[in-house]
Amino acid sequence: MIKIVAKMPVKQGELENFKALTTDLIAKSRAEEGNVFYSLNQSLDDPQVLAFIECWKDQAAIDIHNATEHFTGTFPKLLELCDGEPAVMLFEEL
Repeated sequence: MIKIVAKMPVKQGELENFKALTTDLIAKSRAEEGNVFYSLNQSLDDPQVLAFIECWKDQAAIDIHNATEHFTGTFPKLLELCDGEPAVMLFEEL
């Protein structure tokens, strides 16, 4: 399994817009066959920093997810609401 942490610094005043855009993305991502879990999380240190924490069965499942309409249609909109580039890290459970 592969876990992804995508840390996204959201612009001031855009937090609610960002969260609203993720509703459909989260629901459809969770329904994908290769998804184990998919959640949006808010930093306790800085509420403007949100992070998607995801777990996928394998790289093929991630590739399929990255090509879906709900991802390709939403992610660019989320990036517009970010204050800087997201930090995306992939992990493999030991």
